Amino acid sequence: MRERQIERHPRHPRDFEAFVAGAGGRLLHVATLLTAEHPGHAPAAEDVLVTALSRTYARWDRMRGEDPYDHTRRELAEHIARHVWRFRRPRGGLLGRLPPQERLVLVLRSYEGVAVEQVAAVLGLTGERVETLYSHAVATMRSRPAVAAGRRLEGAR
Repeated sequence: MRERQIERHPRHPRDFEAFVAGAGGRLLHVATLLTAEHPGHAPAAEDVLVTALSRTYARWDRMRGEDPYDHTRRELAEHIARHVWRFRRPRGGLLGRLPPQERLVLVLRSYEGVAVEQVAAVLGLTGERVETLYSHAVATMRSRPAVAAGRRLEGAR
């Protein structure tokens, strides 16, 4: 059986710059969804992303064979999970009506396509708990229309 070839050479700092240039926008969008902020004004999302990117950069030359996008996304998720109390207050974003843990599971599962087992490992939960949180988040999002969108529609009449 042939094993996956692992990169033996350290990565260069300019490779990190290229990674951020290519993936930074999507990672900022993920961070904005996780913090439940508006896309145009997301200072907490920017702070969380800078923290995750700095942790990725600190490991950059040792990340042989590891996908930097996956690593940074995991750092984002772990930071949100560790500091969940900061993100309890609704900030008006699309997912603001969800509790932080449900929001985290929903974004990782639906938007990022991360497997249940990986989400469970990152959050320190069982797969069953991740499935329960995901089901509840989906039901909540389907059950109540967004208040802000409703107001905009009413104002347009």
